[in-house]
Amino acid sequence: MSASLQEQALRPTAVSRAQVEDLLYDEAALLDAWRMDEWLELWTDDAQYIVPTNDNPDADPDHDLMYINHDLRLLSGLVVRLKSVHAHREYPWSSTRHFVSNVRVLGEDADGDIHVDAAFQVWRFRNKDQDCFVGRYAYRLRGGPTGLRLRSKRVSMDAWRLAPMGAISIVL
Repeated sequence: MSASLQEQALRPTAVSRAQVEDLLYDEAALLDAWRMDEWLELWTDDAQYIVPTNDNPDADPDHDLMYINHDLRLLSGLVVRLKSVHAHREYPWSSTRHFVSNVRVLGEDADGDIHVDAAFQVWRFRNKDQDCFVGRYAYRLRGGPTGLRLRSKRVSMDAWRLAPMGAISIVL
């Protein structure tokens, strides 16, 4: 469904852009500090983290190839791997800087999910290497007794190819 049609199906939400930005900025800070267990706590039980291939950003994870298609169980495993000294691509950990901007709260769907769109830039520095990932986040957030939580995050990258190493070894 195109963004304009999706936006038409959404109703206004009581959640403010400032509340959404606080969550997204908290997520970025946790990732940059490698506080992965706390980052994992931001997610709902039915979490979905998707990174489609660069040549097919609108791909359907049920039918198309993805770089990453993780539910909460796979995200938990990712956190364990990233924290391990055996994670050769990320031990010692890269230094990262996540920038989130142009945050738009698009509205709420019939299931109560709040749809959010944002631009991102993530810099990764490791040894003498540096990579920059740029693109768009499409979030679905869910409110609860403890505040907003991440239900899904779709990362669409603008670049046609990955960095020289050809892999995504950090959380975008």
